[in-house]
Amino acid sequence: MFQIMLVEDDEKIRTIVADTLRKWQYGVIELTAFEQVKDDVVKYQPHLILLDINLPVYDGFFWCQQIRSVSKVPIIFLSSRNQNMDIIMAINMGGDDFVQKPFDLDVLVAKVNALLRRNYTYQDETLQLKHRELTFNLSNSSVQYGGRTTELSRNEFIVLQVMMRNIGKIVSRDDLMQALWHDEQFIDDNTLTVNVNRLRRKVADIGLDDFIVTRKGMGYIIE
Repeated sequence: MFQIMLVEDDEKIRTIVADTLRKWQYGVIELTAFEQVKDDVVKYQPHLILLDINLPVYDGFFWCQQIRSVSKVPIIFLSSRNQNMDIIMAINMGGDDFVQKPFDLDVLVAKVNALLRRNYTYQDETLQLKHRELTFNLSNSSVQYGGRTTELSRNEFIVLQVMMRNIGKIVSRDDLMQALWHDEQFIDDNTLTVNVNRLRRKVADIGLDDFIVTRKGMGYIIE
């Protein structure tokens, strides 16, 4: 599992970004003390750093220089600054990318994925989601459990991906329909039920019953 260090002093932003990265099966190291960033990089050896520019004590430019003296770890700057000079400074200081606040979380994750892909050889587990000994292979749309494998359709793939990125949380039918068809206005509600039931049967056929549980009137959950 890739470990991402998040150096962000805004607690709300830090929490949202950390939760999103964990849904993508990344480990997250959240720094809350900003006087020893370099030492923490040496201690934790993250695979990638998300580094805010406006930090207490020393700014992100300072810490980027300090980190570069001991590590070549990829660094993505996060900042509300939007001047070209700030972006140029971030790159010249040793940053690999720059994301301006407020940012779209999907864009941030895409940049994280791309930078990790360029800098490391992807291990198989980075393209997998795992829970209760079930392995969901994102690369080939298959599910494995107990030595048995089943292939998923496009819709089953989308449903399972949304569910497994929200383990322990109820996912509403509306959210699943939006993920599947974007505009659910003209989709028969029974169509979603059919897709969920097919996915359940496939998972049950390889030996795992009751993987997706219905919460009446609310949606579905994987516990």
